[in-house]
Amino acid sequence: METIRQKQVGELIRRYFSMILTEEGSNIYGRDKLVTVTGVKMTPDLLLAKVYISVYGTENKQEVILEMEDNLKHLRQALAGKIGKQMRRMPEIEFFLDDTIDEMYRVDSLLNRVKDEDEQIFGQ
Repeated sequence: METIRQKQVGELIRRYFSMILTEEGSNIYGRDKLVTVTGVKMTPDLLLAKVYISVYGTENKQEVILEMEDNLKHLRQALAGKIGKQMRRMPEIEFFLDDTIDEMYRVDSLLNRVKDEDEQIFGQ
């Protein structure tokens, strides 16, 4: 169970990290990909931020995560520049792929296929 402070810090990091990706993301992973920060979970000591990323516009989503990890130092410095006065210590950042939306589309596609097969069988 997250504390109120963990949620506040997570939301602060999510908001500012999203701004950083909007400003500098195209230099890291290219203009053809859309990367969204879907959530941030903080550890109880507030020293680790688990950043959940959703990626559109490419089949190789893990490649975007690897490119962001390669530029982690720069991204962390940019984030520290934005939230440095609001936090005592800048947390470490780990990236995780959030594929919730991909799963939603996959389930929706399966349901549509079942519906089409039912219509063919029952002739409705």
